[in-house]
Amino acid sequence: MSDETESTITAVGPRLKHLRLRREVTLSALAESTGISTSTLSRLESGLRRPTLEQLLPLARYYGVTLDSLVDAPRSADPRIDLRPVSCGDGSTIIPLTRRPGGVQAYKFVLPAGADDEVPDLRTHEGYDWAYVLNGTLRLVLGDRDLLLTAGEAVEFDTRTPHWFGATSSGPVEYLSLVGRQGERAHVRVHE
Repeated sequence: MSDETESTITAVGPRLKHLRLRREVTLSALAESTGISTSTLSRLESGLRRPTLEQLLPLARYYGVTLDSLVDAPRSADPRIDLRPVSCGDGSTIIPLTRRPGGVQAYKFVLPAGADDEVPDLRTHEGYDWAYVLNGTLRLVLGDRDLLLTAGEAVEFDTRTPHWFGATSSGPVEYLSLVGRQGERAHVRVHE
């Protein structure tokens, strides 16, 4: 077995433990939900046992992650083909939804609960953005406006306007974002 494969397999245990602790789940509760014994889960997390596909599948389902992300498989060179979620240091997750090059790109963002007094770091870039809130409350600072958008609400704006997205203390937020080049906007049809 190659060194790269060995290190990938060795890293699965700590990743499993991190996922469980981050969700504040006990080994007993995880065992009950997945059908994997508590002792086996403990040995997997500590690296005393190598994971099998039969163990990884129910764990990936339970945590809502792909097998690739669970074992941290190497990414392909083309991000349009490899649409794995990207976990950010602040606890947020970005999930690419489109494969085609150029044009409007679609993403799903999942942000952890935030602090209501968080000072936003406004950014600008070329392009146009459309966002739709799926769950939770999205805080959008757009220029000098501080907006709270709830599930079912949408916003569109020129990204040359300083902007920042965040969650509130009320909990996590999930939203979809379409981002296009400057002048390229989502087309909305209205039934008459």
